[in-house]
Amino acid sequence: MAERVQYQGKGLGLVDPKGRVAIPNALRAILAANSPRDDGKDGGTVIVAPHPEYRCLIAYDPAFVALWQAKLESLDAAQFAASGRTDWNILDRAGGAEPLPFDGSGRFILPAFERRYARIDESAYFHGSFNWMTIWSPKVMMETDGVDAFLKESCAFACEEKGIVL
Repeated sequence: MAERVQYQGKGLGLVDPKGRVAIPNALRAILAANSPRDDGKDGGTVIVAPHPEYRCLIAYDPAFVALWQAKLESLDAAQFAASGRTDWNILDRAGGAEPLPFDGSGRFILPAFERRYARIDESAYFHGSFNWMTIWSPKVMMETDGVDAFLKESCAFACEEKGIVL
């Protein structure tokens, strides 16, 4: 595979009662480039995990797993060096990630627990963050301290365009 393409872009996806949601076009194209199928068909694999800090999700391609693991192991080693204790949560959160198939239209099923954890109901806001994309409940994003004003306003704008009241 060629060098990974960084996730840039944003958009709102509507979530049906079964958890089906489509990744916005710009982000879907990057995900597809980063995780091509062996058979050459459209679609691929998206990996969904909890965000390391916020009550939202992150999504990334399989090629990022080794990079993310190395980063987390480095953080764990630094934690151990500083305190003499291992913070098992550092690796446990990422280790619970779900690899999920997505089709050529970017549709995938967001598992029920991940939706519940992130408080995602009828819509999900996707935002590129270079190594991954975040997936937010728009309502939770608006209520979360420390989230950049640009992200919040971008999400609110996307919701307004779709007629979603926050």
